[in-house]
Amino acid sequence: MLTYTFEKGGGISLYEQLYRHIREDILSGRLHSGEKLPSKRMLASHLEVSVITVRNAYEQLMAEGYIYGVEKKGYYVSTLEQPLRSSSSPMVQMAEPVKTYQLDLVTNSISAEYFPFTVWARMMRQTILEQDKKLLVPPPYNGAELLRQAIAQDLQQFRGMTVDPEQIIVGAGGEVLYHLLVQLLGRDRCYAVEDPGYRKIGQIYESAGVQLRRIRLDDAGLSVEALRGSDADVVHISPSHHYPTGIVMPITRRQELLRWAGEKEGRYILEDEYDSEFRFVGRPIPTLFSSDEHQHVIYMNTFSKTIAPSIRISYMILPPHLLTAYREKLGFYACTVSSFEQYTLAAFMMQGRYEQHINRMRNRYRQKRDAVIQIICQGPLAGRVEIMEQDAGLHFLMRLDTRLPDGRLKEQAAARGVRLAMLSDYYRCAADAPEHVVVVNYSGIEPEHLRLGMEQLAEILEGSSCTTN
Repeated sequence: MLTYTFEKGGGISLYEQLYRHIREDILSGRLHSGEKLPSKRMLASHLEVSVITVRNAYEQLMAEGYIYGVEKKGYYVSTLEQPLRSSSSPMVQMAEPVKTYQLDLVTNSISAEYFPFTVWARMMRQTILEQDKKLLVPPPYNGAELLRQAIAQDLQQFRGMTVDPEQIIVGAGGEVLYHLLVQLLGRDRCYAVEDPGYRKIGQIYESAGVQLRRIRLDDAGLSVEALRGSDADVVHISPSHHYPTGIVMPITRRQELLRWAGEKEGRYILEDEYDSEFRFVGRPIPTLFSSDEHQHVIYMNTFSKTIAPSIRISYMILPPHLLTAYREKLGFYACTVSSFEQYTLAAFMMQGRYEQHINRMRNRYRQKRDAVIQIICQGPLAGRVEIMEQDAGLHFLMRLDTRLPDGRLKEQAAARGVRLAMLSDYYRCAADAPEHVVVVNYSGIEPEHLRLGMEQLAEILEGSSCTTN
């Protein structure tokens, strides 16, 4: 007779528990194919449960095919063609646990105290009260009109960009927008990215099945000479603050790029301004989009850097002549950002909260950057380190005085709990990269962890010097 124990008050009904017990016995082989099960009344009496409990369990097992019934004879275990569980079955390979580091200079994160929780919660409550029924309606393909209006106003006021809200396409992160652009512009075109550059951008274009070219950089940014030497039709750049070199593209190079785009029909520049709001010296750099008179520039930006990485709201601005093509080819796609998040962000922007937040974050990040640089330059690495490209964005470069190869430096640092990203990691060919340059992403660094990490790096450099000597 089947004998099981049950947990009462655990949130799982008795029939569900009985169903699971019998199913487990069938899958494990304790109940064999064709074996007859006890009658409902007999099993109910033995387990001291109701007949209804047993009946519901049997019916669920029958519905899923684990048992079958024969009229006036009872219930029997089904024959399973293949064992669903076997010691010889191949094991599913589990993902390796994410390694934690004492100091992580690779990942940009945001401290909890930096996020405006109180204001954001108020905006969410206000959105529920004011938008109510609109929250139940899917937003238009290009995003909620209220948010697009707020973005257009913000760009006009702070970036000097005149944009019709209809030109704006809202999406859940830059990755979504990149794939949409490939579908809009065509997979038959050749796309180009910066070398060195943010690795994921090239990976996304390659995953979309397009031809990809990696174009070298010089002191002014992406080389237009090298771009002309390629067969690229579309080029993805970050002219206001390149990652990871920190280069700001000068006006002369921007004009060269615009000329390149105008030399042939169907050429486009994708201007990615991922963290342009955090410039600490001088005025914001004018956008290529604002200087483009012939509609060859597509502008892209995100709120992930300015508010929080979890705010997966990005947008692109299409030249007017591409709007009709977008509506015809891609207008059937639903917007990938929920109405609730869009209306909340719109309220946050239109009430001036976003401007206040950006100003506050710019000051905090400037202070954070200065504190990080001070700890590095006045700590155990003093005299063996040079700081570069620290005037904009959420990262800077740190050149170390060492002969240790970049790969070994990373390995030894990781073994001591320090995660490094070297500038050479972002080059297609590491041999072309300057050595011993660390890319420091500082937004989430804690001072006490940084001090300990710098001590570990100093010990590594001392050890390598002794070995060399």
